Amino acid sequence: MATLHIDRLLETVIKQGGSDLHLTVGTPPVIRMSGRMRPLETKVLTPDDTTALMKSITPERNQQEIQEEGGTDFGFAFGEHGRFRVSVFRQKGHLALVLRLIPSRLLSFEDIGLPKIVASLCRRPRGLFLVTGPTGSGKTTTLASMLNFINMTLDRHIVTVEDPIEYYHIHKRSLINQREVGTDVPSFSEALRRVLRQDPDVILVGELRDLETIEAAITAAETGHLVFGTLHTTGCQGTVNRLIDAFPTNQQDQIRVQLSVTLISVLSQALCPRQPKGMVAAYEFMVVTPAIANLIRENKTYRIDSSIQTGKKFGMRLLDEHLWELFSKNLISAEECVDKSRRPGEMQDKIDKYQRGLDIGEFGTGDDGDDDEPKVPRANS
Repeated sequence: MATLHIDRLLETVIKQGGSDLHLTVGTPPVIRMSGRMRPLETKVLTPDDTTALMKSITPERNQQEIQEEGGTDFGFAFGEHGRFRVSVFRQKGHLALVLRLIPSRLLSFEDIGLPKIVASLCRRPRGLFLVTGPTGSGKTTTLASMLNFINMTLDRHIVTVEDPIEYYHIHKRSLINQREVGTDVPSFSEALRRVLRQDPDVILVGELRDLETIEAAITAAETGHLVFGTLHTTGCQGTVNRLIDAFPTNQQDQIRVQLSVTLISVLSQALCPRQPKGMVAAYEFMVVTPAIANLIRENKTYRIDSSIQTGKKFGMRLLDEHLWELFSKNLISAEECVDKSRRPGEMQDKIDKYQRGLDIGEFGTGDDGDDDEPKVPRANS
């Protein structure tokens, strides 16, 4: 009965265009749609319900992990409809589940709204490309699109390390091997320690979550591989600082030099509810030009934002500029624009002036009127 029940719930998520299904004791199932939580008109879940639902989809190994650790994460395929990433955890002594839908269709750069220059950066033979943002900001989808672009257009060996695997890729022009932490390899750092012996051209590290993994990713990028990784940081400047601060003080000067050579780009995302429905990504985008490489090397990261503002010809833009553009096109609400802004006070002032019909002064929209293919800055190495 539980299997049938979970199938019906997952079908509802897919039909209604939801992104997540929440199953918690004491409330009906809740679906997240366009960023908003919507309870289903069904029965309130009991502890027996969540336990039965968990057992209907959770592999034995993960059920063991729930007993030992109080929680587990895994992915599973739901027929032809797509995959779900599942998080099972205990709360108030009962089991709760969150199932996130991973769409089966891989999106193009145009679908996501990425700058044209991303395609050129994906062709680079080496370097570190970071996609950052809070949980649920679409990082996995963006990275899957980049890997799919490489897979379709270049003959490369791609190795991914993920926890869990979300998008399944098939071999196209490239050969792609996907390793799942916990199933295929014990940890990210262990996978990265071994990956250089596997003749990779492109490496995806699902999460740079500790010093050892960050160090291994930078080394892999230095030794002639294109490395993609994610961090839970907001903004490009904050991402660079976070990477440097992960290292002991006596190593930070050396890491600045390494990063100035290996880092090629940071894409920082925020996912916003689109008006009237759906979702739209706002992003901050930095390409490491020789000028930005110098700022990283000389510990002047506080000047990165102004370099991004002057780098529009490379497709660079600040997050607040993109949020403003989405708001002024009526794609997102004023509240959403302020909530996701890096400088909410400043953004609120601009919106207040705009709504009163006052001149808000110069505020870039990331559009300099030049629709030509942007030129790629020369590599730093």
